[in-house]
Amino acid sequence: MKLVQQSMAVFLAWSLVVLGLRNGLAFQSDISQPPPQAMQQSPDQLQQLVAPIALYPDTLIAQILPAATYPAQIVEAEKWIQQHKDLTGEALAKEVDKQSWDGSVKALTQFPAVLANMNQNLAWTSELGDAYVNQQQNLTQAIQTMRQRAKQAGNLQSTPQEKVKSQGNTIVIEPAAPDVVYVPQFDPWLVYGSPLASFPGWYPYSGLYLDGPGIGFGLGFGVGLFAGYGWGWHHWGYDWHHDGRVVYNHNTYISNSRTIVNRNNFHSGRTNFDHGGRSMGGHEGFHAPRRPAAGTHTSAFSGFNHGGIARGGAFRGQSSFGGVRAGGGFHGGGGFHGGGGFHGGGGRR
Repeated sequence: MKLVQQSMAVFLAWSLVVLGLRNGLAFQSDISQPPPQAMQQSPDQLQQLVAPIALYPDTLIAQILPAATYPAQIVEAEKWIQQHKDLTGEALAKEVDKQSWDGSVKALTQFPAVLANMNQNLAWTSELGDAYVNQQQNLTQAIQTMRQRAKQAGNLQSTPQEKVKSQGNTIVIEPAAPDVVYVPQFDPWLVYGSPLASFPGWYPYSGLYLDGPGIGFGLGFGVGLFAGYGWGWHHWGYDWHHDGRVVYNHNTYISNSRTIVNRNNFHSGRTNFDHGGRSMGGHEGFHAPRRPAAGTHTSAFSGFNHGGIARGGAFRGQSSFGGVRAGGGFHGGGGFHGGGGFHGGGGRR
């Protein structure tokens, strides 16, 4: 009887070992599988998302999209700009260069109204960054689609402030002068012909918004004084012909933001924004988020009440990171100040 009991104990022990090994192998098999992809935004949703910037010069878009992956730094930079309104030109560039922000965020200090608009519409900004990280090629196509629509509506053509050129099916927008950049003013929901539904909670920013269906130009921003800094205007570009990629110093830009979840490439539970090129500096003030549940669309600050306006639009999903509070909201503030001087000009077309 004792021998039978011992044999049974040995059998049960081995059974547990085998079961444990099998479960362990099954677990390893499970975690080796790629995570389910979250729901992506449709072409119509992406077109609505890029409408406020699609008619900007290519190089400015190349700075805006990476900067949008750092929403916390956008807030910090705008606050810093408001506290240093006395700085202009070379003095401004020197102080900006000392900051720990990503180069794309530093670059936008050359365009204070653009930076202030991104801060004022932070939910839109973070969703733009999310789309840039997770749907880069589709986002690029959306920008070109909106440019085609504006051109067909008669609202996109060359002016003394900018050059509009067609390269095959691609529309390129460049400043008319190498060291002076004019940011166009327009109503993003009317300028493309048929009226477009506005992004939920989006507020127009003074200096960038024009009431009516046309395009106007106000002050020009001098970018020559920023040329000596690694994040200056001439270090950026947009490659429309290779899946739509931002180019920084002749290399593909890589965002190191830990705020926006890269759902296309999870590795060891950490986000990885390696799009195959050079890495830039910049550290975000948030910890890497958890992986989103299957079937959900994520973007930072989604559902976030900014400036008293909560996000609408059920398709906009859930936040890609948790534990962030608006803290009473942030204020866009600002106006134009001299990143190398202003140049009058423009008018409306």
